[in-house]
Amino acid sequence: MFRRRPALVTAAVALLMATAAGCGDAGGLRAAGTTPTAISPARLWPSLRPAASPAWPYDEVQIETVKGITAPGDDIHAVDPVAVVRAEVAAHPDDYKNAKAPYRQAAARLADCGAGPGRGGCPVLRPYYRDLTGDGRDDMTLGFRLYPTNQTAVRVYTFEGHRLVQVFANDDAVIGVELAGRAVIIRSPAGIAGYEYRTTWSWDPDQRAMVFSRDEFLRTAPHKPTRAHTPAATAPPAPVPRPSPTPGLTPPATSSGSDAAAGSGTAAASSAAATAPASGR
Repeated sequence: MFRRRPALVTAAVALLMATAAGCGDAGGLRAAGTTPTAISPARLWPSLRPAASPAWPYDEVQIETVKGITAPGDDIHAVDPVAVVRAEVAAHPDDYKNAKAPYRQAAARLADCGAGPGRGGCPVLRPYYRDLTGDGRDDMTLGFRLYPTNQTAVRVYTFEGHRLVQVFANDDAVIGVELAGRAVIIRSPAGIAGYEYRTTWSWDPDQRAMVFSRDEFLRTAPHKPTRAHTPAATAPPAPVPRPSPTPGLTPPATSSGSDAAAGSGTAAASSAAATAPASGR
């Protein structure tokens, strides 16, 4: 058995050489051109004093304990989503109950939630459950329409110390909502056609909340090439009108040879006579 090993090695080498010869230079490396030179960011106004506080609040962290909502074993699947929204309405009358509350219709339509969220005229959408906080237990992502506006409220709830805690809240015109890992991504329409905003909030274990982490302005529609401007067809130039013969005059007959020469001389003489000044008497 060991005596056949050199033969096997020789055959393998021959096979590799044949394969290399058959492939030629196919699949070889080819130059892709010169690599552009990396340019480091240029810092502007290095002597400018850095700001110590934001110009306006960004609402990076939104934490709120939901009062009156409990569940056996802190099982968030046992929490009634409609009851959670009713608790928010009760805690924020300026938004939902007062005479000038912007979302009074949303609060009134909670009466249509007898069949549960996502059914009939109930403004509360079907909840989704996923571990967003990293504790191994599901959290609840909840949404409800903010009538009469076109906005949708998006909330995330978790249990901490037997208390239901809201760890994320956002109100916006929504194209779609996505959960990715421990992040909530909200897509919203932009004012420019073919673009949208995509905002991401991620779980921060230090803040114990979903914090604002990224805001993108992205193209969603393919770029439409601008059509070349085709100039309008121009009308052909109008023909130049030819002078018409004067009434009462007959065009001179054409002559040849000496007659033409004589005619020319006579015409020249007549012209000279016509242009000579008259003698005075």
